[in-house]
Amino acid sequence: DVSIIDVDFEWFDLDSTIDFHGIKTLLRQLLDVDNQLFDLSALSDLILSQQPSVGSTVKCDGKESDPYAFLTALNLSHLKDKPIIQELTKYLIEQASKAGVPQLSSLLSPDSSSQVALIFSERFINMPHAIVPPLYSMLHSEVTSAAAKESNFGFTHYLIPSRTYSLVVSELDAEPQQGNSKRSKKQAAAAAQPETYYFHPEDEALHRHALAYGGFDYVKQGDEGASDAKRAFQDEGVKTQGHLILIEASKFETATKAVAEYLGGA
Repeated sequence: DVSIIDVDFEWFDLDSTIDFHGIKTLLRQLLDVDNQLFDLSALSDLILSQQPSVGSTVKCDGKESDPYAFLTALNLSHLKDKPIIQELTKYLIEQASKAGVPQLSSLLSPDSSSQVALIFSERFINMPHAIVPPLYSMLHSEVTSAAAKESNFGFTHYLIPSRTYSLVVSELDAEPQQGNSKRSKKQAAAAAQPETYYFHPEDEALHRHALAYGGFDYVKQGDEGASDAKRAFQDEGVKTQGHLILIEASKFETATKAVAEYLGGA
C-alpha cells in the first residue's frame, strides 16, 4: 500500500529566540561523532547572533516550530577571535590536510587576506532534496546584498563541511565463509573498494565547481566494530566519514545553479 502525505514547507530567517535547540540538533548531526569536540551551544549562539538575514531555516509547522533544515554561512576570518571559531578552524585545517584540500591552511593563516565562508548545511534525513536549491539560491542572493553594505561578507572562498558513508564488511559476519558463496564475494568486494555514498546528494554537483574536495575519517571514529552500530536490515555495516568542499567565490553562483539542475529545483 502506498500513502501520500501532503506537507507544506516554509522558509524563514534564522531567529535567535526560536531556533537555538533546532540548530544545535542539526549541528550535532552534521558534525557526526566529532560533535563531541565542540561547544555546540556556543556555536549555535554564534550562528544565530551574527546575521539573521543571511541564511534560512525550513519548517513545517510555522515560524514558532523547530527547523527541519537550515543553511547559513559564517566568516571564519572575521570571527577568528571567537574561541569556538578558533577550535573549528584548527579542526578544519587538520582534516583538510587529510581530505586533499591543502589550500585551506594558507587561506586561514593569520596573515592571509582571504575571507573564507564556512557554510553550515544540514537537514533531517527524510527531508526532500527539493528544499535544497532554494536554500543555496537565497544564500547567494543574501550574501551578494550584504556584501554591498558590509565588508565581512566579501567572501573569497566557501568551505562546505558535509558527510558521506560507505558500506563495510560487518564484524558480526567476520567468521570464515565456506566455498565461493555470493555473500563472501560481495564482502570481499566491499572490503577491497567500498563505494562512497552522500548524505547530501548536492555535494556531487558542487564537486564539479570546486577548487578541491575530499573525505576524512572522524577524530572520534570509534573501534572496528562501530560500523555495526549503524547496521540496519543489511549485510554490511555503515561507516561514516567527514567531507569537505572548497569553492572559490567566483564560481559559487554557478555552483548553486548546478545544484538546482542536479536536484531538479527551480
